[in-house]
Amino acid sequence: MESFSTLYQDHLATLQKRTREILARQNLDALLIHSGEPITAFLDDHDYPFKVNPQFKAWLPVTNVAHCWLWVDGVNKPTLWFYLPVDYWYSVEPVPDSFWTPFINIVPIRNPDDIGGLLPARRDKVAYLGSAPPRALSLGLTAENINPKPVLDFLHYHRAYKTEYELACMREAQKTAVVGHRAAKEAFLSGMSEFDINIAYLSATGHRDIDVPYGNIIALNEHSAVLHYTTLENRRPDDVRSFLIDAGTEYHGYAADLTRTYAARKDSEFAELVAAMNTEQLALIDTIEAGVNYLDYHIQMHGRIAKLLKTFDIVTGISEEAMVKEGITGPFLPHGLGHPLGLQVHDVGGFMQDDTGTHLAPPSVYPYLRCTRVMQPGMVMTIEPGLYFIESLLSPWRNGAFSGHFNWQRIEMFKAFGGIRIEDNIVIKDKQTENMTRDLKLA
Repeated sequence: MESFSTLYQDHLATLQKRTREILARQNLDALLIHSGEPITAFLDDHDYPFKVNPQFKAWLPVTNVAHCWLWVDGVNKPTLWFYLPVDYWYSVEPVPDSFWTPFINIVPIRNPDDIGGLLPARRDKVAYLGSAPPRALSLGLTAENINPKPVLDFLHYHRAYKTEYELACMREAQKTAVVGHRAAKEAFLSGMSEFDINIAYLSATGHRDIDVPYGNIIALNEHSAVLHYTTLENRRPDDVRSFLIDAGTEYHGYAADLTRTYAARKDSEFAELVAAMNTEQLALIDTIEAGVNYLDYHIQMHGRIAKLLKTFDIVTGISEEAMVKEGITGPFLPHGLGHPLGLQVHDVGGFMQDDTGTHLAPPSVYPYLRCTRVMQPGMVMTIEPGLYFIESLLSPWRNGAFSGHFNWQRIEMFKAFGGIRIEDNIVIKDKQTENMTRDLKLA
């Protein structure tokens, strides 16, 4: 924790510097950042699982306490008004005492409404960042200073550049996720159902379903062709052919997001296809460097998918270049190559070209690509190519001009396996790329 303390101090200094700059630009005095408020289920008396405001947890690792407030002005020690109710219905989080607390003024509050009497009298130059605008208005903040777009754009743009503290948190999240993935693989090989594999993953990581950064994707056979499959069937299929797991963890609010695909039989053609996809994914990562637009790598991956389609006799009689040009690789790889990763799984700022909020949307042919930024040192990205056999995407090609190039018999055979996705989390550096996932020997 001593090293985390040093890293956190530097992280805090970076956030303070960014705050000074945006406050000066917008003629503001301070930011009031809200952890959030619980959301009660309609016509019921319980709340949905609480998800903290990512702008709040960017400053400190308080990730599960609602009704907290953070006051930052870029100069003075930040003040945290920490919600500490008297309650016998639910457990109450104690006042934090950790590596980061010496650098924050912490003031307990008993009631959410107490914040009104604690803020400075003048509030017309305070920007509120949070999910409860009515609460901000009740505190006397002006409407134009509630989640002001220039402030959010500036902060979102700079969130792409991770501090060493953030990278350390993300490496810790990787470690836990890798433990979970190994446990899930063993559960798969031992004959468990999707539901029980998920339990094995959660048990190994020490997470509950509401703690993981996104719903775990645990898919057997053709379920792997549903990109966000989270049904988790209790019964294991009689004939198990494949297993795809896309699951992550969090550490101090920072996410890991890893995917692996396995064949039930090591001597199957599907196993060969998985191995070939793994080779192409690693080969692409080896080409990544600062100064290149992420879109270029997405397009490169389509070329690599064309190579696999040709090698495995899935698409025939047409060149790899023509496959990409004519969009034939599209139904096999319908999503983007990856996305920024950090405080959120699909982290913000993926399309921003500068800190004023200027965007570069993905080309229409790749509508689901989540990043068009030029790669720069400090960025963390997922690299997650896929190759799927999805009838709804393939169906339009059955009667088109290129139908004869599709080996429909081979496609029908592979549809029983669903598809493949392999995902690593990488850090862009000056002269190299750090693969946080492979560094932990997750095959």
